[in-house]
Amino acid sequence: MGELGHPLRAARAQGDHPRLSRHPACGTAGVQVLRDDPSPLAGLGVTEVFDQLKQVIDALDTKPVVMGHSFGGAFVQLLLDAGYGSAGVSIDGAAVKGVKALPFSEIKATFPVLHNPANKSRAVPITEKEFHHAFTNNLTVEESKAVYDRYSVPVSGRILFQGGFANFTPNATTTYDFANDDRAPLLFISGGNDNILPPAVQRENYEKNAKRSKAITAYKLFDGRSHYTCGEPGWEAVADLALDWALAPIPGGLDQN
Repeated sequence: MGELGHPLRAARAQGDHPRLSRHPACGTAGVQVLRDDPSPLAGLGVTEVFDQLKQVIDALDTKPVVMGHSFGGAFVQLLLDAGYGSAGVSIDGAAVKGVKALPFSEIKATFPVLHNPANKSRAVPITEKEFHHAFTNNLTVEESKAVYDRYSVPVSGRILFQGGFANFTPNATTTYDFANDDRAPLLFISGGNDNILPPAVQRENYEKNAKRSKAITAYKLFDGRSHYTCGEPGWEAVADLALDWALAPIPGGLDQN
């Protein structure tokens, strides 16, 4: 559910037992293997990933805290909406259907995939330059290259198209009930310098949930942080806030509490 290695280590250090779900289509393949043969990612869609995550949670003895980064944040919402999880944290999360914010920097960051309809059935690689703009814009070019070499794999065009065009798609796979009073507490975390999913996206998502649902909903903005907030310097503050809130959720703008 996104690049959550550092926050998961932080949770583990506090005695929790985090799990990072890998879709079976990817097997145990490493980054270079998926770059050489990205075919396992080509047909991967929202439903396939969602069903896998449900299976992981169903196998647990208790409801877990669910955290997700980027599109993983949208999966957090979908899981909580379906009754999975004791609490959820969406970190720099993608929009579910109904969120209309579309900042220019997001259009620029996703354009390499969405500009070509044929990419819907492909796994699309992105360049080091595109990666630096979208994910690691707080790092130098040299620092970004190291992150790119470690983590970057081709993008599932299908998932990106499903999310990007959800508002124009009947019965979209990211359909979500903003008025669900029974869902678990949900926190949205934004990075003030996030290019691919700027704060306007999470802010609108938060406001729609807080206005329509009686369930606990909260929002936290970390000024100056990029989409690589889980890995760049200062990640500990993001991890601690996410875990502390999930264990004792409170509603509203956390900057005001």
